[in-house]
Amino acid sequence: MSVRNQRPTRANAATYRSGAYTSLLPWQVRERRFKPAGLGRRGLAPDDVYAFLDRVAGDMAAVYAALAASRREAAVIKDALRRWQSDQARARDARGYER
Repeated sequence: MSVRNQRPTRANAATYRSGAYTSLLPWQVRERRFKPAGLGRRGLAPDDVYAFLDRVAGDMAAVYAALAASRREAAVIKDALRRWQSDQARARDARGYER
């Protein structure tokens, strides 16, 4: 397995997958090839396609969940910064300084 395919590890990261599982990377999706269907059939093996789609969907769900968590965290930080700035402005005004 190449280094670029390895997922960074974090000690406190919550995971519900086995340690051997690595998330899909964009190049893996682009380069994925499926076995042809059995003799006398046209197309791709449905089981392979559905298993791959399930994996892609799982990784996408994880990305969207992480994005939502990041947005919530950013909102909390912005609110805290606004409160701090307001407190600082009030304290400055109380000391008699001009803006």
